[in-house]
Amino acid sequence: MTTHPQKMAAKFKISASTIRNYEAKGLIPPAERLTNGYRIYTDQHEAYLSCIQAMAPAFGMEVTAEVLRCLRQDKPQVAMWTIREKEVALYGEKVKLERLIQDIQLYANEGKSPYTEEPFSINEVSELTQVPKSAIRYWEQAGYVTADRDPDNRYRRFSGSHLLKIRLIQMFQNSVYSEDTVNFKQSIAAVEHTDLQGVMNVAENVRSYLDKLIEAQMCGISYLHQLIQFTKAEIFDGAGIIQPHPNGHGL
Repeated sequence: MTTHPQKMAAKFKISASTIRNYEAKGLIPPAERLTNGYRIYTDQHEAYLSCIQAMAPAFGMEVTAEVLRCLRQDKPQVAMWTIREKEVALYGEKVKLERLIQDIQLYANEGKSPYTEEPFSINEVSELTQVPKSAIRYWEQAGYVTADRDPDNRYRRFSGSHLLKIRLIQMFQNSVYSEDTVNFKQSIAAVEHTDLQGVMNVAENVRSYLDKLIEAQMCGISYLHQLIQFTKAEIFDGAGIIQPHPNGHGL
């Protein structure tokens, strides 16, 4: 099947210039050309565009572009390992969040801080949370967390509840930009570090968000797998080795 640019763009609810941009950046194969020079797109282009739209919400456009370029360079294994790395990273974020929720519950219900020898300097906070001092200072300027100040020397001083909130902010340090992540950052900025129930509510909402994100990742991976199989079938068919079976398998 062949399709004109405007019709393909309308199907995916994007502009024809966006498709041309994907082509220029090597995310999709070059368009076929009619004798008059006009672009024409095929089922192959549709498979690539479907994959982009399925993967980008979960993995971000930068990772999606890297993966599709790998496919264009006939490196499907590199593409799959790139995605697996992001899956593992998300699992790591889930583990950190569950530990954080346990610590918040302990502090809120029993008044037991997971930390000793409070208060902490910014250096100590950085060591305990593995967050760079520059990031902590930036988050304070942005209003996400407000440190106490030593009355004598005005040095920053952080309590255990400060650290819990910093760990929550940290969940979005490397997240894919989206409306959800913007809203979460606003929610974190709005809640006081002393309002442990408020911090807990945000953390539980983040847990629900991660559950949605893993589902979105699985959807993106399924489209990637379909694209890899489609690409293999086209290569084999072009080489006269096999004919794709109607059920999608080359058998």
